[in-house]
Amino acid sequence: MNIVIVDDDNLVCQALKTILESDPEIKVLELGHDGADSIALYEKYLPDVLLSDIRMKHVTGIDAGKQILEKHPDAKILYLTTFSDEDYIVEALKIGAKGYLLKQNFESIIPSIKAVYSGQRVFGDEIISKIPTLSMDHSAPKKSAFEEFNLSEKEIDIITQVAQGLSNKEIADKFFLSEGTVRNYISSVFDKLKVRDRTQLAIFYYKHFQ
Repeated sequence: MNIVIVDDDNLVCQALKTILESDPEIKVLELGHDGADSIALYEKYLPDVLLSDIRMKHVTGIDAGKQILEKHPDAKILYLTTFSDEDYIVEALKIGAKGYLLKQNFESIIPSIKAVYSGQRVFGDEIISKIPTLSMDHSAPKKSAFEEFNLSEKEIDIITQVAQGLSNKEIADKFFLSEGTVRNYISSVFDKLKVRDRTQLAIFYYKHFQ
């Protein structure tokens, strides 16, 4: 598994390289120090995963990620940062990043990279806890959402409530439905959107419907 690491602190880069290469399945191809390096190194190596900081001089990790994903939509970008700033989380979700972790969770870096490599999305517990709040947008989902994903208005309503953190019982009470009916709606939505759980559904909602 080939990795490129980009962080504006060289000591952090070296530490991350040491941590990652303690796993024999991981090879760190090169280190970079700003968003421009992210773009150039991604083009040069096409790594399996780009591990990137967010706050960097000149070109941010988010701006670099956006440019990379526009050209390489299958790129796997995992953000590793000291900031759980909601604006950064929002932008990471919007551009299609595969993960967002806080640097202090160093023990989860290798498992997270492997998960991203295998096609999963990875968000640390601190980030997941913010997703329902981030997803509470007061505007209605765009009409194209109904057409693109073949969702009914009721299914959109259910998805919105799940994204806002409501339980099945709370959703049932709000729409005067049984919990069993709500479960059936959610199961149908999982199938249509190809998501596995409520967290993925919340991420999907925020990315596509806001």
